[in-house]
Amino acid sequence: MTDVAARAGVSHQTVSRVLNGVPGVREETRTRVSTAIESLGYRRNSAARTLATNRSGRIGVISGNPILYGPSMIMEAVQEAAHEAGYEVSTIGLNVFTAESMHEAVDRLLDQGVEALVVALGHRDAVAATAALELSIPLVLAQGVTSGQHMTAGVDQQAGAVLATDHLLALGHRQVAHVSGPSDWIEADQRRNGWRMAHQRRGLLPGPEIAGDWSAQSGYVAGLQISADRAQTAIFVSSDAMALGVLKALHERGRRVPEDISVAGFDGVPESAYYWPALTTVIQDFSTLGRRALELTLRALDGEEAPAVDLVAPTIVVRGSTGAWPRA
Repeated sequence: MTDVAARAGVSHQTVSRVLNGVPGVREETRTRVSTAIESLGYRRNSAARTLATNRSGRIGVISGNPILYGPSMIMEAVQEAAHEAGYEVSTIGLNVFTAESMHEAVDRLLDQGVEALVVALGHRDAVAATAALELSIPLVLAQGVTSGQHMTAGVDQQAGAVLATDHLLALGHRQVAHVSGPSDWIEADQRRNGWRMAHQRRGLLPGPEIAGDWSAQSGYVAGLQISADRAQTAIFVSSDAMALGVLKALHERGRRVPEDISVAGFDGVPESAYYWPALTTVIQDFSTLGRRALELTLRALDGEEAPAVDLVAPTIVVRGSTGAWPRA
């Protein structure tokens, strides 16, 4: 930093202000410092910075398997929001959700000097293990949460399921079948509750429920079972990946979508617009979720006790996979 200051003809403090984005530096001075940094190939020494300030400028994120759409998008959204705020991010994706795996992941991130943790895991065992942690740094949950909880950010899963089911019932379908996610995932239960609630509000009994495991293959198996029941004319599927398998099964069994049976998904994966037919699905605003998770983190780092934010409201995009109840 001293070499940069000498090359730019400014003080050491001015270089520090430019590096940290402090306002009030003249543009001409900022340009000279930036040019000197580039010409000298200067890189900040994060270890020295941590020792000097006792702040690492780093946040840890633990999520589920990055192959799954939800966990990967939450991880990406938190990273983007953190980088915009000037923080670096260390991430760990877990495939096994035990207390031991959680503790190991937390220890690895603490060894990197993270100032706070964001945990995006909706698996019951992982949430329980997270709740049992006793940490001296802030911890924010970003999945598997409910409204009104402190230090949590999430999408309103139940409201999203109500949106999808209401859409199908409003089209005249007398009941909606459900392909649910695995029971050890909290958000699968929340979506199941929304599906049931939409029926209860109309005084209707829901259709059959078949459990999947978030995979297209499990959706395919469920779709084969539902397609055999000609009384079923609508299906709410708890993830777009499973909905892809459901559509394949229906096509194979000669059930036309949406003429004979309608299908709605959940997640809003980009590929859902290219399913055949294009999938009606509930959209989760992961960008807003990431910003809210980071907002909580920064508020806690600034000393606020138990900050809270509202759940992110989902939306629904209606496409070709849903249509009116086939009265004939």
